[in-house]
Amino acid sequence: MPDRRNSSGLAPWASHSSQSRGRHHAELPAPTRNAFQRDRDRIVHSTAFRRLVYKTQVFLNHEGDLFRTRLTHSLEVAQLGRSIARALGLNEDLVEAVALAHDLGHTPFGHAGQDALHECMEQHGGFEHNLQSLRVVDQLEERYPEFDGLNLSFETREGILKHCSRPNAEAIDALEPGGVARRFLDRTQPSLEAQLCNLADAIAYNAHDIDDGVRSGLLSLDQMQEVPLFDHYRLQALAEHPQLKDKPRRWLYESTRRMLSEQVYDVIDTTRAAIAAAGVQTADEARLAGPLLRFSDEMKTRSAELKRFLFASLYRHPQVTQIMGQAKQAVRELFDAYLAQPSEMRAEFAAREDRHRAVADYIAGMTDRFALREHERLTGRKLL
Repeated sequence: MPDRRNSSGLAPWASHSSQSRGRHHAELPAPTRNAFQRDRDRIVHSTAFRRLVYKTQVFLNHEGDLFRTRLTHSLEVAQLGRSIARALGLNEDLVEAVALAHDLGHTPFGHAGQDALHECMEQHGGFEHNLQSLRVVDQLEERYPEFDGLNLSFETREGILKHCSRPNAEAIDALEPGGVARRFLDRTQPSLEAQLCNLADAIAYNAHDIDDGVRSGLLSLDQMQEVPLFDHYRLQALAEHPQLKDKPRRWLYESTRRMLSEQVYDVIDTTRAAIAAAGVQTADEARLAGPLLRFSDEMKTRSAELKRFLFASLYRHPQVTQIMGQAKQAVRELFDAYLAQPSEMRAEFAAREDRHRAVADYIAGMTDRFALREHERLTGRKLL
């Protein structure tokens, strides 16, 4: 596909900040930054972003200094996203903003915390961490005198809302007709930049969870050789660098690096072909063309095999499930404690009338270590 970038370096189907659908609250343009750069800066300076450094990715924060956290994961997603966006002529600023914000609503203790909080909220609207990320940037951050939230651009907010159940989408659309939730009702796609962040998220998971799994001792190097996608690059690395045979950490890094790079190149090539075949000419046409940002069929199959391996061997490892079971218990007991005694929360949460949602918002905003301290303070027991 010929390179059709304009003078800004963006392809016709990229999201242009000058064509943004705007913010909920009108603001004068920033003199030195475009709209998406401004979004990124607001996200980086937010309280929720700083909390990500002490929020679990796979391993609890106190289990080791070198395991990924939600913050380092978000940075890796942003780096991968920018690299792919640059090659495709998409808007790097928008990709970076969405990538850095996509986990702002995640609970302490990773997916275990999210599942426990959803169980607690099941009769009160449930809990979705993607929807919570949108709540953070739309309502829960309190930094500006004129409005709640960060007042981000439509395109950034659209990318943050990666998943959304139909009932929640209907509720959001009733308050914001034709807004960020409409695509879940119309079955259309978000911007190509948002699609890219979804895939960069998956690529980052695959790579860094291998590294963290081996570092933890829960995955062995022998096990990794049973995964076709990974072992292909292990054999390739050892053929070119036979001296690595006796340096397992080095060939692990080199194999993972090659696997990650090949996934990136596969996405770039496949997406270029998909865009050309669809004949899209604008960002809005891309939204109507179905998912265009994707792996090739072969890479999709091989990546899915790797993901199934990680679920079975790492995420469902008895040691992980035991710890996460305790983490779920901590969240449930915190929820019950705050529900019974809202005065134990910060004053602005305790004063809210929607008590169940206030408790969920309060717990979701916690870091792992603060949640554990609060649990011990309120129950007198130390779980982890």
